[in-house]
Amino acid sequence: MNSILIIVFLPLIASIVAGLGNRMIGNVAAKSITTGALFISAILSWPIFLGFLGGTQTAEVVPVLEWVKSGTLTFDWALRVDALTAVMLVVINTVSALVHLYSWGYMEEDPDQPRFFAYLSLFTFAMLMLVTADNLVQMFFGWEGVGLASYLLIGFWFKKPSANAAAIKAFVVNRVGDLGFMLGIFGTYLVFQTTSIPEILEAAPGMTGATIGFLGYRMHTMDILCILLFIGAMGKSAQLGLHTWLPDAMEGPTPVSALIHAATMVTAGVFMVCRLSPMFEAAPVALSIVIFIGAATCFFAATIGTTQWDIKRVIAYSTCSQLGYMFFAAGVGAYGAAMFHLFTHAFFKALLFLGAGSVIHAMHHEQDMRYYGALRKHIPLTFWAMMAGTLAITGVGILGVFGFAGFYSKDAILEAAFARGTDMSYFAFWMGAIAALLTSFYSWRLVFLTFYGKPRWIESEHIQHSVHKTPEEAGEDTTGGYHPHESPLTMLIPLGVLTVGAVFAGWYFKYPFIDGSSDGAVTGAFWGASIYFNEGLIHALHAVPLWVKLTATFVMIVGFVTAWWAYIKNPSIPAKFVEQFRYVHQFVYNKWYFDELYNLIFVRPAFWLGRIFWKRGDEKTIDRFGPDGAAWVVQRGAVLAKKVQSGYLYSYALIMLLGVVAAITWVLF
Repeated sequence: MNSILIIVFLPLIASIVAGLGNRMIGNVAAKSITTGALFISAILSWPIFLGFLGGTQTAEVVPVLEWVKSGTLTFDWALRVDALTAVMLVVINTVSALVHLYSWGYMEEDPDQPRFFAYLSLFTFAMLMLVTADNLVQMFFGWEGVGLASYLLIGFWFKKPSANAAAIKAFVVNRVGDLGFMLGIFGTYLVFQTTSIPEILEAAPGMTGATIGFLGYRMHTMDILCILLFIGAMGKSAQLGLHTWLPDAMEGPTPVSALIHAATMVTAGVFMVCRLSPMFEAAPVALSIVIFIGAATCFFAATIGTTQWDIKRVIAYSTCSQLGYMFFAAGVGAYGAAMFHLFTHAFFKALLFLGAGSVIHAMHHEQDMRYYGALRKHIPLTFWAMMAGTLAITGVGILGVFGFAGFYSKDAILEAAFARGTDMSYFAFWMGAIAALLTSFYSWRLVFLTFYGKPRWIESEHIQHSVHKTPEEAGEDTTGGYHPHESPLTMLIPLGVLTVGAVFAGWYFKYPFIDGSSDGAVTGAFWGASIYFNEGLIHALHAVPLWVKLTATFVMIVGFVTAWWAYIKNPSIPAKFVEQFRYVHQFVYNKWYFDELYNLIFVRPAFWLGRIFWKRGDEKTIDRFGPDGAAWVVQRGAVLAKKVQSGYLYSYALIMLLGVVAAITWVLF
């Protein structure tokens, strides 16, 4: 198990070498060191995961060093490896390694490649620290580390104002969530007198019904703690209310979107809830909140995805929606299903983001789908990769035969929500079903706008400017003189590997994740003690009515047919719909006006208050009576002193005499 030390710390070493070496070691060396380190970590991660699948691997804690000893507060830096950690290790390292390789082609023309690859590896290290944490403080260290790395990566193109604004927005919104997470950690230590995760989880069931004084009221202890912890998860995983940073984070390079906002960082909140699942099981109110927020986010983000034109923003809102599925799965108690969707989502969403990056690369960084069309003939490999990702996210499959990744994980979540049998879980089921319909619609809308129809890039001023050839100069060439081209091999290989995951990951791993066994027997053996396993719920999940099992497939077909009718059969329908439902479309297209609302309630008052402290407080008060006032006194004193310095000997003698007289007078009287 010492390989875990290599897995975790190799990306850190590579990041330091590439970051400090930078241009001194050159682009190729920096890329080779970081990419090689991540592939080694990924290769070493899979045997651990497969060992837990086969029952040959047991949970273990690998100590690193003694960390803190302060009174009763004592904890070490140690790496916990169990089934839950093993799942995250293969997700993080596999996707990160492929993103590193993909970035060789995508970032080929960027002058700051060593810095970019150093940031990627630093982010991976921070994420690995989070998922291997044996105590809450170590988890918080990794939690803040991914926040820092995401800030650096989103704002990588720091000369671009929109990228800087997006990085700051992500950082600030996550700080709001992190405040809740910190309070949750403080409260947990106050209640349990330890930060050790195993000790906390062992004692958590005994706290059911316990109360604590909070804001002048007696409230259930576990509900308060879990709600605070979940606020942290809401920020990191972009749930409704703290979601506004995620779409703007698309300002970073596309590999960043694939790594941070599809497969790793945004799933940190889901991982945390699953890791602390025994705590949440002792907090029924907190679980209801998790269900509601997850279901609401699932629906809310899916509606916005149906109206966006930026290819990356469509996928970004899709990520937000899929995270909602994971949270309400955890809320109903199906933690294995939540982690299953996290696992499959990592493959097909990273595939979709990197596929979108390949499209953007082929279209001279044009991201508006209105200027795409007919690209399947020009970039066929990217087309088939995107098709696999779309089939996976929409949940295409035949019950009892075969399905793509999302067919198994998303359906399991909906069945678990129905099987739970509470009012809140039924709400989540229907929200999830509607979101599945919308997911199918906007996913196929993306495919049809991008790869089918007529080539519309002749209308893109950006592309025409990039190739320095206007439509008039192009003459009879209806493409405006530009022909999209397939991406280089370094970008296509990751697409191929992720395609395999998007096609087969659900079918191959469905039993271990959902049932906890390799043969469909509901045992929970795979998960062991790493999560709370509700055996009764899993049995009920398999026994839901047939119409429940077919719901996701039915709505998927409806979404596909609707998108085909509107964008292939009769392309005039979308414009007519927008004209007919102008205000509804405007409301959804403008993201339910969350940004405008937050700007009015928080941003403007914050700037107004900041200007008051700046102009009146800092400049007119502190500076005026502080450094500026002291400087004025020194200046006036210097003017007076200058008059005394005449240069005549008798003037100095007179001053000395007056000084002697004054001194004698003071001594005598």
